[in-house]
Amino acid sequence: MLIQIKNLNKSIEVSYGTPLSELVEIEKLVLPYPILGALVNNQVRSFEYKIHKPCTIDFFDFTSTYGNGIYTRSLYFVLFKSVKTVFPKAKLNILHSISGGKYCEIENLDQPLDETVLSAIKNKMDEIIAADLPFIRREVTYSEAEELFKKQGIEKEKSIFRETNKIYFNIYQLGDLVNYYYGCLLPSTSYLTIYGLELYENGLLLKIPNSKRPDTISQTRKMPKLFHVYQQFKDLGKHLCIPYIYNLNEKIDSGEIGDLILTSEALQEKVWANIADEIHGKQAKIVLISGPSSSGKTTSCKRLSVQLGVIGYSPVQISVDDFFVEREETPRDKNGNYDFEALEAIDLDLFNNTLDNLLAGKEVELPVFNFQQGKKEWKGKKISMKENSILVIEGIHCLNPKLTASIADNTKYKIFVSALTSLSVDSQNPIPTTDTRLIRRIIRDFNYRGYSALDTLRRWQSVRDGEEKNIFPYQENADVMFNTSLIYELSVLRPYAMPILIAVPEYEPEYAEAIRLIKFLLFFKPINVEMIPGTSILREFVGGSRFKY
Repeated sequence: MLIQIKNLNKSIEVSYGTPLSELVEIEKLVLPYPILGALVNNQVRSFEYKIHKPCTIDFFDFTSTYGNGIYTRSLYFVLFKSVKTVFPKAKLNILHSISGGKYCEIENLDQPLDETVLSAIKNKMDEIIAADLPFIRREVTYSEAEELFKKQGIEKEKSIFRETNKIYFNIYQLGDLVNYYYGCLLPSTSYLTIYGLELYENGLLLKIPNSKRPDTISQTRKMPKLFHVYQQFKDLGKHLCIPYIYNLNEKIDSGEIGDLILTSEALQEKVWANIADEIHGKQAKIVLISGPSSSGKTTSCKRLSVQLGVIGYSPVQISVDDFFVEREETPRDKNGNYDFEALEAIDLDLFNNTLDNLLAGKEVELPVFNFQQGKKEWKGKKISMKENSILVIEGIHCLNPKLTASIADNTKYKIFVSALTSLSVDSQNPIPTTDTRLIRRIIRDFNYRGYSALDTLRRWQSVRDGEEKNIFPYQENADVMFNTSLIYELSVLRPYAMPILIAVPEYEPEYAEAIRLIKFLLFFKPINVEMIPGTSILREFVGGSRFKY
């Protein structure tokens, strides 16, 4: 049969059942780093995949998002096996990203987690990697998998796979252990040439190379504010007895989801009230709210303004997004695409003149940016400051000192918001924070900015790069961090995101990411949006908000 290899820009004839690994050998294909898999008709496939129909193949290495994911998941399994081998009664929980790695905790450890324990686990990992053990992919029925998981005491958290409604699904075996991972793994452990493992806070930090610097492990930075927020929401998940998706689905099935929604929303409102009190105590004149894309900055600005109003302030709200330069003046990134995340994409002169005039007691007119037409519009939106007024400004650059360089720092109160997912698929499959934000953005861009899912997916890597450059370096400068993620939100977003994602054509490279997100969302039982309060952060994305945007 005829196939096309995009990396070589050629078509060749191959036999039915030829593995991708054999094809690489035949064609002597070399990429800058070891090949870890391929997109076959724009779906991610592992090296063991056998060609069974005409297709287009695009091999990738670690520098690809897909290669990085395969490498990371394979490391998860090696760490899991190492912990189970050295400490058979212990349970490994892979929780979230921080400081260039994945933060993990170990339950039921029969001794303190110290350098001795760390050394024992890492030595076992090195031994497993050196042994070149294969990651064996097995296709089994749910009942077969359930029995295998039961022997390891993890059958309950794996019950989520009932939601896929499939007869067969894939698990992986490494030595005498089996597990499920949300995506493909490597052919064998010997591919895992670079990683790090170190003590971090109350647990371990599994260090993973950056896809842009595959040969190195980044230096670990302490990030106490970010870590504290993650821990708060991990503890909340335990308090609500919802650490995993299957726990959430049980709440939906039992009819208890309404109480969970109200509790989650009330907790967020309570935090905003506490922040308002702290702002009053510090006598701040300007509140700056920053955060990455789709973190809910706009609704955060409005909800905080309500709480500030309760304690006697007259908040004046400004969105930095309304101060974008005209589309044709927008800077471009290295690929020639518009770089909306660059500070230079903001009309800094107009923004600072507006602030200066406001603080001088003058009335100003605010622009309203038309994202579909790519230009500022002047619609007579005039504001001024009263004696009890306080400026509440939201935008991705709000923690960058250059944005408000002329304003005295002691008059500012800085807030960093992000959707830091506290829920996990199970103990071995954390949900990336970026997935929640990406799904939010796909829905928002479709509903309010005229972009398809394909448009959003094409721009997402550029957005992520901009965040790494322009937002995250300043996050620890915040006076407080706020997690806008709601433990139930992906069940609400599922019915909105699915039809938008399904529209991504198979012939586009972004089809692979669309399929991944669709499969991920299928784990969640849907929640009727009518149950969601009009002041919820989710209303910023799905509509029906009590706030005016």
